[in-house]
Amino acid sequence: MSDKFEKSELIKNIPLIPLRDLVVFPATLVPFIVGRPSSIKALEKAYEQDKLIFLAAQMDATIDNPLPKDIYSMGVTARIIRTVKSDERNMKVIVEGLNRARIIEYLSTYPYYQIIAKVLKEKEDDSPETRELLQRVLSLFEEYLKVNQNANIDSIIPALRENSTDRIADIISSHLYLPLEEKQNLLETVSTKERLRRLKFLLQESLVNTFGREPSAAGKRRAGRETAQRTFIPGAQFKKEEQPNEIEELKRKVAEAQMPPDAQEKALKEIERLETMPPMSAEATVSRNYLDWLISLPWNKKSREKRDLKEAEKILNQDHYGLEKVKERILEYLAIRQLVKNPKGVILAFIGPPGVGKTSLGKSIARATGRKFVRLSLGGVRDEAEIRGHRRTYIGAYPGRIIQMIKRAGTKNPVFLLDEVDKMSMDYRGDPAAALMEVLDPEQNKEFLDHYIDTDFDLSQVMFIVTANSVDPIPKPLLDRMEIIRIPGYTEDEKLQIAKKFLIPKQLKAHGLSPSSLTFSDQAILKIIREYTREAGVRNLEREITSICRKMVKKVVTRGKDYHEKITPKTVENYLGVPKYRRLEIDKQDEIGVALGMAWTEFGGELLTFEATKIQGKGNLMLTGQLGEIMQESAQAAYSYVRGKLYDLHMGKELEKNFDIHIHVPEGATPKEGPSAGITIATAIISLLTGIPVSKKVAMSGEITLRGKVLPVGGIKEKLLAAYREGITEVILPVDNKPDLKDLPKKLKQGLKIHLVENMDQVLKIALTRELLPRNGTPSEERREESPVVKEKTPPAVSKEPKLTN
Repeated sequence: MSDKFEKSELIKNIPLIPLRDLVVFPATLVPFIVGRPSSIKALEKAYEQDKLIFLAAQMDATIDNPLPKDIYSMGVTARIIRTVKSDERNMKVIVEGLNRARIIEYLSTYPYYQIIAKVLKEKEDDSPETRELLQRVLSLFEEYLKVNQNANIDSIIPALRENSTDRIADIISSHLYLPLEEKQNLLETVSTKERLRRLKFLLQESLVNTFGREPSAAGKRRAGRETAQRTFIPGAQFKKEEQPNEIEELKRKVAEAQMPPDAQEKALKEIERLETMPPMSAEATVSRNYLDWLISLPWNKKSREKRDLKEAEKILNQDHYGLEKVKERILEYLAIRQLVKNPKGVILAFIGPPGVGKTSLGKSIARATGRKFVRLSLGGVRDEAEIRGHRRTYIGAYPGRIIQMIKRAGTKNPVFLLDEVDKMSMDYRGDPAAALMEVLDPEQNKEFLDHYIDTDFDLSQVMFIVTANSVDPIPKPLLDRMEIIRIPGYTEDEKLQIAKKFLIPKQLKAHGLSPSSLTFSDQAILKIIREYTREAGVRNLEREITSICRKMVKKVVTRGKDYHEKITPKTVENYLGVPKYRRLEIDKQDEIGVALGMAWTEFGGELLTFEATKIQGKGNLMLTGQLGEIMQESAQAAYSYVRGKLYDLHMGKELEKNFDIHIHVPEGATPKEGPSAGITIATAIISLLTGIPVSKKVAMSGEITLRGKVLPVGGIKEKLLAAYREGITEVILPVDNKPDLKDLPKKLKQGLKIHLVENMDQVLKIALTRELLPRNGTPSEERREESPVVKEKTPPAVSKEPKLTN
């Protein structure tokens, strides 16, 4: 492909690399570092084809993953001259700028940018006025080079003599020390004459303002003498004369920033270093960036905090339904602020399934307290430098994301939401969870040290809120620094109220519908909840309501604004189609060898069916259904208990001689883990071997020991919600889980008969439809026991256990 394009020529499928703080001009050789994965892929793609690539500057260099709107549309086509891998993550590239071009269309943005570009023809202009302008600009540029010690005159001057007028203008543009916006303006000036006029003005302004020189013949001779003299004088004094305005401005900003003594000392030392540097050097740019960060941080800026408890309670109730414990804890915090002038920062951890309002609750807290709100998503973060920043010795170094978010907030006491902390990981670059320990420790975060800022920043007044779906992936030392507030899933009644008070009004407003044009009956909402969603939160419920609103908008547009409709259970299917979920078949007859267990996942509670069958063999146990290691061990313990029980019933020897037992948990593609299926597996096996059916109205959860003891489990509310949702009427739980029943919704307690048990004998009396025969072959005189739920006064302690996950 030639270096000259016709005006109308389009280049299709050309890879694009967005550049930070760099504008490349035609007819120039430019080296730069590429580090972003998308840019490296674009470079590799261009190298595989014809080595042509499109280069355009970012509007904001701090954006790591710029969108098309963040990239200037005017750039240059360039040819890759050379690539060298500088380290494991970065690549050094040398390119030659070819022609101006404008982005017409983005074909793709992932895994790299690919565009259609239109090449702009650079018009030749050889008029007398243009030649005169060129001579004046060359004269000013030569004077500019002489007083700028950082310029290589020997390599620049020959290039100016060997090129056309438009190329000369571009070469001069590339060698001027100008802000990014000004260089981009020169690039977008296609007319050579207009570009030369702009260069003349910029050179005159630079010589007067930056170097303190008048562009005259006498000035040129004086500059030559001064340059010769300064060859033998240390550069500090010279640089002071070069940039007095910038240095004084920086000192003024440092004084106004109200930094701590240590930070102020570092800033002033950096200004002294900047005075001795050539203004166009790369090192000077690094120093300016560092000083900009120090100056822009809110060292002593605080939001005025609201402490009105009634107002805060009103805001929390406006934004969220229920969540009484969380709201109570926030109001307690505000009450403490009224009595204690400077209390320590608080770190709250909201643990709960997706869609229950953890993130939105953080925004409400910020609104209720009058603080700024910032959110940092930690999902997928695996580099410690993401938290602590890079040292300034690295090319392209920036502060960590903690400091970046504090700068964005503009105050030192925002509500800082660390979202999805359980989704962090680690690799050879360090463990970000370890770096978070200092951030979230009230005893240490008063002196948080970011590697880039290299001075302490006080995070003690920040209100940190951490969200996670599960506590298991969070390292224990990090978890120890948080106050855990569990946000369980919602009941059907709570979802109904949330839909009526929050979700439906929100979506009606978003779709331009009036409350009278679309209404929902309670039964219609419940049908959506039961048959179109299966979740602990309300995210999918909102999605289904949105779908109905979209279809309703189409009807209003086609039939007129007066059209209105009420959604009933019968019309729900017209909008949402066939129901996505159905209840478990619990209304059929009781079955032998089939028992219902209750599972707890990070997405809420679920019911699992455990099936047992016997096949010819020698008493072995076979497990299928993608069961985890802990669940397999629990099944082995249950089987050992059953074999001991069967010896009491004179059936053990027959089992060893004739049968193998096969346990299967349906939905084999879903992994399942945890010990809480122990009593369910034991019940299914005993039912199979004795021929006594298991009641289909009973679901159970509990860990089993070899002696038949039933141990406590976790996730009680989520499990009971799942049982209630599926129409179960009775549940069996360990007696040690009684404290977990205290905060259950009243309707849940009324709708479920909860049996609290201590051993397997009690489980079997409740779960099996008839009694087991004792050793003497006569029926037991004991009757089926049912343990009441709320009559014990002193509940025993509950130990937590790994979740049964599916």
